[in-house]
Amino acid sequence: MSNPALDRVARCSRFGRHLLAAQPQLAETVAGQLDQAFTREAMQAFLDEPPCADEAALHQRLRQLRQRVWLVVTARDLAGSADLAEVMCAYSALAEVCIATALAFHHTLLAARHGEPRDEQSRPQQMVVVGMGKLGGGELNVSSDIDLIYLYPEEGDTAADNPATSIRTLSNHEFFIRLGRKLAAALSEATADGYVFRVDLRLRPWGESGPFAMGFAMLEDYLVAQGRPWERYAWIKARPLTGTRHDELAQIVRPFVFRKYLDFGAFAAIRDLHVQIQREVARREMAHNIKLGPGGIREIEFTAQVFQLIRGGQIAALQQRPTLTVLGELVKSGLMTVEAQQELVAAYDFLRRLEHRLQYLDDAQTQLLPDDAESQAMLAEAMDFPDYAALIAALDRHRNKVTRHFEQMFAAPQTDQVSHPLTAVCCGTADAATTHALLENAGYDDPPRVLATLDALRQHTARLAESTQLMLNALLPPALEVIGSQPDPMATLERFAALVQAIARRSTYLALLAEYPAALRQLVRLLAASPWAAQIITRQPQLLDELIAPQHLMSVPDWTQLAIQLHDELDAHPGDTEAQMDALRRFKQVQTLRLLAQDVAGRLTLEALSDHLSYLADTLLNETLARCWAGLKTRHRDTPRFAVIGYGKLGGKELGYASDLDLVFLYDDADERAQESYARLAQRINTWLGTLTSAGMLYETDLRLRPDGASGLLVSSTEAFRDYQLHHAWLWEHQALTRARFVCGDAAIGETFEALRREVLCIPRDAEKLREEVLAMREKMYAGHVNDSDLFDLKHDRGGIVDVEFCVQYLVLRHCHAHPELADNRGNIALLLRAGAAGLIPADVAQAAADAYRELRRQQHAIKLSGADYARVPPAAVETIHDAVRALWSQVMDAGR
Repeated sequence: MSNPALDRVARCSRFGRHLLAAQPQLAETVAGQLDQAFTREAMQAFLDEPPCADEAALHQRLRQLRQRVWLVVTARDLAGSADLAEVMCAYSALAEVCIATALAFHHTLLAARHGEPRDEQSRPQQMVVVGMGKLGGGELNVSSDIDLIYLYPEEGDTAADNPATSIRTLSNHEFFIRLGRKLAAALSEATADGYVFRVDLRLRPWGESGPFAMGFAMLEDYLVAQGRPWERYAWIKARPLTGTRHDELAQIVRPFVFRKYLDFGAFAAIRDLHVQIQREVARREMAHNIKLGPGGIREIEFTAQVFQLIRGGQIAALQQRPTLTVLGELVKSGLMTVEAQQELVAAYDFLRRLEHRLQYLDDAQTQLLPDDAESQAMLAEAMDFPDYAALIAALDRHRNKVTRHFEQMFAAPQTDQVSHPLTAVCCGTADAATTHALLENAGYDDPPRVLATLDALRQHTARLAESTQLMLNALLPPALEVIGSQPDPMATLERFAALVQAIARRSTYLALLAEYPAALRQLVRLLAASPWAAQIITRQPQLLDELIAPQHLMSVPDWTQLAIQLHDELDAHPGDTEAQMDALRRFKQVQTLRLLAQDVAGRLTLEALSDHLSYLADTLLNETLARCWAGLKTRHRDTPRFAVIGYGKLGGKELGYASDLDLVFLYDDADERAQESYARLAQRINTWLGTLTSAGMLYETDLRLRPDGASGLLVSSTEAFRDYQLHHAWLWEHQALTRARFVCGDAAIGETFEALRREVLCIPRDAEKLREEVLAMREKMYAGHVNDSDLFDLKHDRGGIVDVEFCVQYLVLRHCHAHPELADNRGNIALLLRAGAAGLIPADVAQAAADAYRELRRQQHAIKLSGADYARVPPAAVETIHDAVRALWSQVMDAGR
């Protein structure tokens, strides 16, 4: 009785047709196994029972298993019962099971003859077979080679378990070389039953001339001293399949593959490797190779893995092996758009399924499209297309998308700058008149000052290596051109020169800016927009990493995913306080730079920017709290009943780039050890936030808003906090409550705080007494910020930001008992509009004041971004705004007096 799935195998595979004809009993055996995937456990059971009596029996059993797996997986794939993941998983599992079984068999035989390999402390040693390439990634295809590297932990010699046993001892090195040869033969030798996998050992250190097997120490020495860029690419997918001490091996390999800082050289290395592959493809006329040709599988892998090489040292989630998993992590990290990921995933699925069907034809390791009509027809049917032309049309659509994304990623670098018109200025080869004319045409109105800046830069970099000097010479002309187009080119040039001096010894940064114009333009825009940004980048030049693909700077932050990313990054450094603190700081710097880029590009309103900066602070505080609690040596509970409350700009979600954090710490825990434990926790949190490390400071903090201020306890119980707020707090502390919120920690405490906050705000108050106290506080604040200039201080002068804030606070405290909607912490603009809608102030006054407040904050932000110490402007520039705020003040604070 025929089986539809096996009949389809016969139609779509010449190898399958011959296999079924030659072994009809095999067809009967597998026919009943096609309703479920071929599991690793089933594979192992087939190899284990009955035990193999000798080497010949082992070889036969391995090959028989391979035939069964091939038939089941192929039939399920062609029938549509198995997806790509099942096919790749099945073949990867087959390889792993066969490797482990053959290795154990031959290890036993060799050890019986020569003794167990042991280190100098007589501890037994096992071979660590490392799967590379698709096997390492769990992505093995149907007729793939398997790339292996043979390792062992320690040098030593073999020794018999029984000292009286007479054996010929071997060094561990010789033992594992012999074992490796036996393993390779067990898998790859062709017998009457075929082969299992072709074994390729050329990825080992020194390639074909290197030792067949080597100890961990030799591998480490090689990677440190002689490891080449393409080997970093190869080791991304390395996965130990057998043996022990895998963590120790990971500690050797990880720093070789994943660098701590920007690794622009990885871009160039992969680009060069791709160019070599393209040349080979062209030489061999392999444009129809769906792996190596344009838009092929390799380009998808390169696109994913270049990010792993460049950013994997900073983003632990990128230190994974499967290509599709990495593409997903790139989206979570904001390094790739969802659209790009979806197109690459769809193309990868199509190309890998097509690759398998090409290999089903004759069980051959090929990625070449066939040129004979029979094979083309079989391939079209296997891919469920009506004809070969339709298949090729679909293939071309996928390959075109892959090529587009690949070329965006690996765009040709900027070429030699010899012909750039400003080269003569940078090299000093033009006369003074020509030099001045060139600089003036480029936008500079003070050529001598430009030349002095360039001369100082040349003197600073005079002793650099010749290769670095060449990079700098290539960078300066286009940099001068881009800088000259900025509003204040001289200031921007001086910031750029300071940055170059800071990074000059790290030639990889110069190469990045010299080769990629988009990165240079984005950097210059940031330097021009803000001296603060310039300082941040100069102090932490690894942030230049973010400029490689400027489009990623512009993606809207997904704070849920970013919180997961940060959590994973910190998990990668368990117990290492310094590394975790640095990871928090780098995370803040990267996200701040992205927000700054969007801000400078005009893509964020001030309200949206403040929201994002507040989400960033919330995310960092949440992780800081968790890590600090976990790091306490004595904890009386697993999860702290503790909460962080944000006041001021954090509480009102009006944070700026350099804002400090006003924090109050609460707990609700009856344990007698609670006060002491949470006091230590609060102190530790404050230390983590404010400590200056090599990566900078996380946040400056202000804890004076806690009950009784600086003289009060660092943490308060919710009960004590409630008593203080209801019976002892000053009015200004109730004003501060209008902009306070639960940030992180125990959600129940957050709910308790919010209920208390509303209760306090809704207390009926004597209007006149309230007005007098608010006015007194305003006068005190005004006296503390004297402005002796002729300019208007946007924040502190009368008619400025503080006046609006005091008016809103007065309205909330005065009317909240009758209008509880004013207790919502929705920001000053929203509360003004609510007060207008409730008739507490004229609606037009409320709207004008809200617009004025928004504009005052916008101007304050712009001025602060430019580096000014004070946000001050000529009074005439804000006359209308000033009038709107004064009208609000008159309605709120002067009415009825």
